[in-house]
This record gives sequence, C-alpha cells and structure tokens, in this order.
Amino acid sequence: MLLDTGQGHQIYVEQRGEGIPALVLHGGPGSGCTPAHYDLFDLNRFRVTLMDQRGCGRSQPNAADQLSALDGNTTHDLIQDIEQVRQSLGVDQWVVFGGSWGSTLAMVYAAAHPHRVSAMVLAGVATTTARDLQWLYGDIGNLFPQAYNAFTGHVPEAGVAPEDTPARIAAYAARLRDPSVCQAAADAWCQWETGIFGGDIRQEGSRYADPRFRLGFARLVTHYFTNGAWLDDGQIQRDVGLIAHIPCTLIHSRFDTSCPFRAAWDLSCVWHASTLQVLEGMTHSALDTDMKDAVRHATDALVL
Repeated sequence: MLLDTGQGHQIYVEQRGEGIPALVLHGGPGSGCTPAHYDLFDLNRFRVTLMDQRGCGRSQPNAADQLSALDGNTTHDLIQDIEQVRQSLGVDQWVVFGGSWGSTLAMVYAAAHPHRVSAMVLAGVATTTARDLQWLYGDIGNLFPQAYNAFTGHVPEAGVAPEDTPARIAAYAARLRDPSVCQAAADAWCQWETGIFGGDIRQEGSRYADPRFRLGFARLVTHYFTNGAWLDDGQIQRDVGLIAHIPCTLIHSRFDTSCPFRAAWDLSCVWHASTLQVLEGMTHSALDTDMKDAVRHATDALVL
C-alpha cells in the first residue's frame, strides 16, 4: 500500500507473516526494500513490515525521476514516517532491524520513541558520523587507489585529498541535480560504492546495473550525507543511554570496507543490553550470505 505521509510523499509499505511485529529499515539512504528482506525473519513467528523510505523503491515521488523527492526528506521526516506506519498498522511495539544506513535510522528512531521498540538487530552498523563519512569517501581510498582516482577525478573541483571529503560529497550532490551531467555523476558515485567490495555497476544481477537505481540512490545518499543526515556529529553515541535498555544484537564484519568496525565496538561498550557478533570477513550487506545467516539466527533467538 501507499501511505500518504505529507509534504508530497507517499510511502510504500507491505507486510508478510504472522506473529511478533517487526520492521525492516533498509540501507542507503535510497536502497529500498526487496523480498529478500523477509528471509531475515521466520514468517511463521514474525509479522514483518517492509517500508521504502522517502524518495526510493516504490515510494513516490522517486528521486531518480523528480528532484522534488528530496524536498521534505530528512532523517527527522523518516522518523515521523515510521511512527505513522506503526500507528496505521495498529502496532504497539515492534522488533526493529536496520542494515547499514538503516542501523543509523533504527537507533535514532529508537532514541526518539524508546517505548515503541521491543528489541533490535543491527547489521553492518553505521553511525553516520563525520568520521564514518571521512572513512568511506576519503580514507579508504588508500586501499583502492585506482578506484579512488576515478571517484575523485569525476569532481576535480573538490580536490583529491582525503580531507576534501565534505567538499567532494557536496560537489557530487550538485552534479546530481544537474540534468545534463546527473547520470554520469551517479555512475561514478555508484562505481565507487560497489568497487570497494570488488563489484562493478555493469555486473549482471547487481542492483547498480539499473541506471535509474543508480541515479536515485546517488541523489539520496549525497543529499543526506551533505547534510550530515541532519544529526549532531556523534549524536547516536551521545544518546545511547536512551536505548541502552533495549536488547540488541550488533552484527559487524571485522574487515567491512564500508563501515569501520570501531563504531560497532564503541557502541557495544556502552550499550548495556547489546551483544556484539563479529564476522571475520568483509561482508557489509545484510543480504549477503554470511550476514543474512547471522541476522536470521539473531531474530530466531528473539522467540526461543
């Protein structure tokens, strides 16, 4: 169904399963949900809600088609959308899963509405701090110099040094709003996003193989990250006391090239009701086999 959440946005929501209410918050920003997200739960025990966040997936308008999809599209708007979805479905409390950016959104939502979250499972943990963004779009270029040269070379006006990361994200965001160069900018941005995992936007079966997906995804990511996701830097760590009582399994790969392991570790040290599970690989996506198995084990454990 499409739920009108105001400011010109309609959020796509669907459900499957029976039992404990659960919510999936996808990554990106801008990745959207897929049927594979249902595999993270036992649908005989959970009633799982998938929700495409503003501007992506099957929500309307889509950032690939209309720049207006970026209007009224902030982290705070997404939190309000989650609450409106919860209320419309008659859910009192739910288990919240978040992967990558979705883990940031899950934690901020839980801090705003702690009595609405019964438990959490977070994979590929991201806190969306300036340090996180500096790592992903700057520092890790030291490990992938060829891909980094292509990434920075697309916006030479922003500079090539790792410390030029904020200017680089802003330069991409500007190009992605220009109809004459937006697709080329999206292609360059997404090639970097997948290249650090050994992928390629031309790879058959990759979500990045769709030019429309690349454009919408890149527009949303740069829109959010240029604005620091509208969060105070370090806000999640600062406010962890608001959610420290909520049981949570944090699942992170030690060599995750997208999100440094340090963020998950730091959270686990101060989140009293959390458990940290470390995967000895470089998996990031919750839909990759190792991570998916770990998430499914964690959600199964919630009903044992």
